[in-house]
Amino acid sequence: MVSTRTPLALLATAVAALAVTATAPAGATAPLPAVPPRAETAALHDDAAGGDADADDPAIWRNDADPDRSLVIATAKQGGLRVYDLDAREVQSIPAPAAPGPDHAPGRFNNVDLVDSARLPDLAVTTDRGSDRLRIYRVDRDRRGGPLKDVTDPRAPLVFSTSQEEVDEQRTAYGLATWTDKRTGRSYALVSQRERTRLALLELTAQRDGTVGYRPVRTLDLPSAFRLPNGASWSPCAEPGELPQVEGMVVDPADGTLYAGQEDVGIWRLRADLEGAPELVDKVREYGVPGTYDEATEECVAGADPGFGGTHLTADVEGLTLVTEKDGDGLLLASSQGDNTFAAYDREASDAGEYAGGFRITPASAALDGSEECDGAAALNAPLGRRYPHGLLVVQDGHDAPGDPDRPSTDFKFVDLGKVTAAIDD
Repeated sequence: MVSTRTPLALLATAVAALAVTATAPAGATAPLPAVPPRAETAALHDDAAGGDADADDPAIWRNDADPDRSLVIATAKQGGLRVYDLDAREVQSIPAPAAPGPDHAPGRFNNVDLVDSARLPDLAVTTDRGSDRLRIYRVDRDRRGGPLKDVTDPRAPLVFSTSQEEVDEQRTAYGLATWTDKRTGRSYALVSQRERTRLALLELTAQRDGTVGYRPVRTLDLPSAFRLPNGASWSPCAEPGELPQVEGMVVDPADGTLYAGQEDVGIWRLRADLEGAPELVDKVREYGVPGTYDEATEECVAGADPGFGGTHLTADVEGLTLVTEKDGDGLLLASSQGDNTFAAYDREASDAGEYAGGFRITPASAALDGSEECDGAAALNAPLGRRYPHGLLVVQDGHDAPGDPDRPSTDFKFVDLGKVTAAIDD
């Protein structure tokens, strides 16, 4: 993640350096177009003085009655939730829950998504990695005390764990995407498990007292080992006991297709109801590269690259978001965290998964930097008043600059979506 180097960081760096000359097709070394941000939020600091806040994942709520008053809702991990207006100014801060006891983990909000449903009010749903639960908030821009109100059913169950002892192992709720089934009108949360390949489908349920809970529907385990074209079996290098996890996820509302980013593997396409067989539509450059975990350095040392990886993503593949268009066209955007770029893929059903281009988010000025080691991203292709008439892209920046060199600094960048799509089209 952004505040510490992952065990695969050394392997990723080595393979990325080889990728340009060893695996990329002719012409792939041309610089990607640069898009500057228009605004940034105040920096968050992952230390005691900063409330252990670490920017991670955003979502964009559109105020249909007054688009200028739309909001960005974002996770700050142990720092809870932050809500921003379109000028990137904070309008609400919600702390994560305290630890249930002195030996237990505190709340830690990892990912967030919004629910668009005729059956439910406007909701923001977040994974609480610390307690292995979902936290659910009603969104009301004009509510006194702040636009978010906690409406989580207090009886909400653990997602993956069966006891507090299992929760403390922190193989808990991690990535998140919401989905409303157009056929039934029912709304769901798709949740990934930290350090595992499991995905869970949870149905969101409105309670008579106005709270919202959830119930498990089914789970699916993505592969952790892969058969390579040369017949060898390969698994991504990781700390002992860890499997290649999923974090970034998004569901296409038009047809219920789930895109899931397995960080050290690539992007999967599958049905949001978790039925049927997943399809790996793109791979990270490091796919198939053998690695040996060095316990002394807590890094993976890369072996020779057999050349089976992709050419657009450098591990980790992180935030996934959709740029939807009414005719079914549009883009799937993916954060390529290892090389600070974003990859775009065609959304249209006939070409889904086909690479459409890429871009970088680069500094707008000495005071407004770009995005590095991006974790989460959210796009909304709809007019948002005078500031963003062509839509908005919000991305996490894992190294806010100039910042304080002695403190970890993260934030969120606000980007004109029209400039992003124009850069890809060029």
